[in-house]
Amino acid sequence: MKFVVSSSELLSHLQAISRVISNKSNIPILDHFLFDLQDSKLTLTASDQEVTMVTSLDLSSADGNGVIAMPSKILLEALKKFSEQPLNFDIDMTTFAVNIVTEKGKFSVVGQDGADFPQPPALEGNDVQSLQVPVELLNTGIVKTIFATANDDLRPVMNGILMEINDAGLTFVASDSHKLVRYRRKDVSAGFEGAFILPQKPAGLLKNVLAREEGDVFIQFDKKNAYFTLPNYKLICRLVEGNYPSYNAVIPQDSPYQVTVDRVEFYNTLGRVSLFSSQSTNLVKLMLAPDEMTVSAQDLDFSISAYEKVGCQYEGKEMEIGFRSNFLAEIIDNLSTTDVVFQLSDPSRAGLFVPLESRENEEVLMLLMPMMINV
Repeated sequence: MKFVVSSSELLSHLQAISRVISNKSNIPILDHFLFDLQDSKLTLTASDQEVTMVTSLDLSSADGNGVIAMPSKILLEALKKFSEQPLNFDIDMTTFAVNIVTEKGKFSVVGQDGADFPQPPALEGNDVQSLQVPVELLNTGIVKTIFATANDDLRPVMNGILMEINDAGLTFVASDSHKLVRYRRKDVSAGFEGAFILPQKPAGLLKNVLAREEGDVFIQFDKKNAYFTLPNYKLICRLVEGNYPSYNAVIPQDSPYQVTVDRVEFYNTLGRVSLFSSQSTNLVKLMLAPDEMTVSAQDLDFSISAYEKVGCQYEGKEMEIGFRSNFLAEIIDNLSTTDVVFQLSDPSRAGLFVPLESRENEEVLMLLMPMMINV
């Protein structure tokens, strides 16, 4: 089996799927890429058994068909060292010896029989549901929520993004019990109600490739697995099993006090003041007064403190509320509008953070639990 491929094009596709490969795999062949050549189309696959990612290249020069697994680490490292040039792959399908011939040299490795590479799970026909959404929509939903997912071995359902399809549209939800993000798009009509929990790893893999894609994503899922078919990639993953908590129950329905503040100004102030917060708690305090907010922090162990005033629109009673600074910074950073609105009720209840203006058919809501302030 022989084929010729651009070094930079091959590297780009392999790097995109290489993030699937686990460093802790007990199955040696999963440290390899699967190369499948059929009629001048080269399909590349990487898998860790939980997640499989596939991409393909159309070749202008190819001879023969076949499937072989090639070692990922040495292949990636070698490709990074090549300048853009055609690479001639000459593969003995009996011994699985691979010769990569360039204009000035030859590089040899030994692969494995591609038939031993694990196959991705098939969807169960009777339970399969499907929908088609724009690449931009799926990418935005993942970007807005993935930072709020948990890493909790005791509650695995919190370690992913809930994707919920119903009459309201497509809703993305993530929470680690301290913060919660709900991103909803009303311009999706699937014609059915369904939901699944997308694990953190495949969500991150999708995030990496969606930004480079255009067009639509075709999503299929059953009770155990999901298929995401993009124009240039396919991702298959095992879903998180279990029921996601009733997230709407923790969102306050009545938050009478509203603070409107310039997002960048507040974010920069928070960044400066939080440097002086306790390393164990990262507590920052927001002191609210009419049209003024004071952001403060202190670390008694090191005798340091800071405060800074920020202009805002606020007409409620004076209030002091505390938040973990790094969580608050993440939320503000992911609200991509000029002004943000804090919706508060009292220092012991969750604060809501929303953009002052949203795009049509889009709803963004972020929630953060407060911290107790020691008086």
